[in-house]
Amino acid sequence: MELAYIPSPSHGVLHLGPIPLRGYAFCIIIGVFLAVWLGNKRWIARGGRAGTVADIAVWAVPFGLVGGRLYHVITDYELYFSEGRDWVDAFKIWQGGLGIWGAIALGALGAWIGCRRRGIPLPAWADAVAPGIAFAQACGRWGNWFNQELYGKPTDLPWALHITSSTDGRVPGYYHPTFLYESLWCVGVGFLVIWADRRFKLGHGRAFALYVAAYCVGRGWIEYMRVDDAHHILGLRLNDWTALVVFLLAVLYFVISARTRPGREEIVEPGAAEDASAGDAADDKSDDKSDDKSDDKSEGKTEGTSEGKTESEGGTGEDAGEAGTDGESVDLGKETATESAKSASAKSSETTASAPVTESGKKTEPETESVARDEAGSAKKS
Repeated sequence: MELAYIPSPSHGVLHLGPIPLRGYAFCIIIGVFLAVWLGNKRWIARGGRAGTVADIAVWAVPFGLVGGRLYHVITDYELYFSEGRDWVDAFKIWQGGLGIWGAIALGALGAWIGCRRRGIPLPAWADAVAPGIAFAQACGRWGNWFNQELYGKPTDLPWALHITSSTDGRVPGYYHPTFLYESLWCVGVGFLVIWADRRFKLGHGRAFALYVAAYCVGRGWIEYMRVDDAHHILGLRLNDWTALVVFLLAVLYFVISARTRPGREEIVEPGAAEDASAGDAADDKSDDKSDDKSDDKSEGKTEGTSEGKTESEGGTGEDAGEAGTDGESVDLGKETATESAKSASAKSSETTASAPVTESGKKTEPETESVARDEAGSAKKS
């Protein structure tokens, strides 16, 4: 008994009322969404429009599903057309059975139709979606785990896959999880393409060719480990020969393309650059309008504040001027009264000096006092 192993799910489908939710289908759907999402980001970074990858995927994905199913049915026809088999099962795609070679080939045809309708080059679009396709394959391989299929030779490794189903000739036991090996390999291929594309600026379909070549290398040794029924040619499984031929074609395309069309496409989607420039100009105009409005508001506040300060300063100055005028008039009145009093006292002294003297030598007091009183009264009136 194995102490450590990867368990297999007891059921590959859950029923939500009358609706079946199949793990295999979910893995493929998640992979498609991941490929489109990443491809869209890479397409925009190359100068394309947002949404173009999804529009072309509407053509590529259905073609790819049909192509993958056709390749599987043709290469494993005995599963559907031999004695005791039901040919209707060939349409039950949810039970598993998609050949990546047919999916890529017919999917490329669908992508070519979509690209032609949009007026963009297929190689540029393929370069954008290449790593996303690798990640989609990594997700899709987990559908084989839900269906307990496409495992490898028996093993006692701690990461062995425990197969519990005995249908369709399966033998319960512990096997190499080839689905996991291929899933991890595809993740590595995806990151390899992203790195190489950034490092060497791959274009004209070379990023896609790198993905195909790298995948074929891994598929070769993983396919050799599998124990499911397959056609053999000269001792090798059919898919090994297919991987070898496709690998050579991908390398040949990579070399020829690098010599004849070096570098990367400057324009991947006609009109996308003009749309981006128009959008930037519109953004700049809106920013300028908002800046002008904010400047006008700040200037209005500044003018209002300065006018208020000027009025308050003017009012304070006028009040101060009025107060100063009143003070000056009071001071002048005081000075006039003082001078009048001084002149009155001087006149009084002069009158006293000039008053008549009696025989005894004394001045006449009544006359002197009356004159002084008159002069003091006139001084007060002034």
